[in-house]
Amino acid sequence: MIAENTKAPAFTLPDSDGKMVSLSEFIGKKVLLIFYPGDDTPVCTAQLCDYRNNVTEFTKRGIVVLGISSDSVESHKKFGEKHQLPFTLLSDTKKSTAKAYDALGFLGMSQRAYVLIDELGEVVLSYSDLLPITYQPMRDLLAKIDAA
Repeated sequence: MIAENTKAPAFTLPDSDGKMVSLSEFIGKKVLLIFYPGDDTPVCTAQLCDYRNNVTEFTKRGIVVLGISSDSVESHKKFGEKHQLPFTLLSDTKKSTAKAYDALGFLGMSQRAYVLIDELGEVVLSYSDLLPITYQPMRDLLAKIDAA
């Protein structure tokens, strides 16, 4: 994973509507990047729905959530609509952003990883789950965020 207390690598990726989204748009805001292996897989669905159900905990902390996987724009659109996800999903089909954040697993898939970026664009929290079959429940994720 990318080292904490370093500058977050810049990126521009398409969202589920094909609109290009750049990290630089969020200077002045905290951003939580959630790297996940794939849309509509059992663990990823449980994870993102857990975060959806508790999204106000992120907004209370002034955090913008961006989900990132290598799935297509179309896949993200279906996945986001199906599960009514209230945060932006970004398509990293070339895996360049996952590589820049050192969030690729040994099989070339995205790890289940989390990167919190502060208002100035610095990485303040960076970690990944040991196994892709588990994810950080909301309370555990918030505890890590609050401790950062």
